Amino acid sequence: MKDRIFVIGASLSGIDALCDLVSKLPAGFPAPIFVAQHVAPHSPGMLPYLLSNAGPLPAIHPKTAELFEPGAIYVAPPDRHMLLERGYIRLSHGPRENLARPAIDPLFRSAAIAYGSAAGWFSLDN
Repeated sequence: MKDRIFVIGASLSGIDALCDLVSKLPAGFPAPIFVAQHVAPHSPGMLPYLLSNAGPLPAIHPKTAELFEPGAIYVAPPDRHMLLERGYIRLSHGPRENLARPAIDPLFRSAAIAYGSAAGWFSLDN
């Protein structure tokens, strides 16, 4: 699965579905996973904690220019869009999209540009 990535967009009501999905992934999953969820700008950002406890993969809020690795979950931090470049993450305080920052669309767009058909897409809602 070299050069494969997975991007997931989740609304607030999609947390249970997201945790359920993560619980079924094996340790050593061969691709990085990127998650954008619409959250309030001053949210405590608990999603990485919830996902890390739901399954075997570590989940974190990345820093800008962070290189990503297979087998990890990268969650867009509150009040930042997460954008993908080839091999690394860029965080942006760009304009809200669909009233949200982070928003799902910038993540999906950047993944399409950087990875094309090597990106798998999921949108979760309950």
